[in-house]
Amino acid sequence: MYPFPQSVSPAVRTHMDAQTAFLNDMSKSMFRSFQQICDLNIQLVQTMLEESTLASQQVLSADRQTEIFTAASSRAQPATEKLRAYQQHISRLAAGAQVELARVTEQHVQNTTRTARALVDEVARTAAEETERNIRTQQEALRNATDPFARGNGDARGDGDAQRGQMETRQGAQQAAGQNGRTAGAPTH
Repeated sequence: MYPFPQSVSPAVRTHMDAQTAFLNDMSKSMFRSFQQICDLNIQLVQTMLEESTLASQQVLSADRQTEIFTAASSRAQPATEKLRAYQQHISRLAAGAQVELARVTEQHVQNTTRTARALVDEVARTAAEETERNIRTQQEALRNATDPFARGNGDARGDGDAQRGQMETRQGAQQAAGQNGRTAGAPTH
């Protein structure tokens, strides 16, 4: 429907499309209701203008004062009935608009709910993957921090372990030689 950047996931796209379709249908429905109310208002104003024009013509053409009062009172009753009809028509339009909005909502709620669930599942999965990745990174950083002489591949950074092993071997050899020399040079009894 609308162009999305490539980084947006399909779940986000479908949910945004569902939301956009829902909002478009809601706005169309509300606009139709508003248009009907405006048409009704225009019709009421036209009718009232026609009635007031007729009443003013009758008042202006009246010869006696009693005819003026009769003309004015005869127009008051139809005006009241027209206002009552207008009020009933407004009530019907409001009820119809409410029914239409409920229909549009019902029509879109399943799709919107489905896409919202898919979006939540994707966000949860992505969050779990990111959490796992961050935990592994932190564990690796902690291992590197606890053994500062270890290389990234696990070998010793220096030859300290190898040198220590060689020294122990030399010391062991010297001790063995010293014991052999003592036993060889020792007097026999």
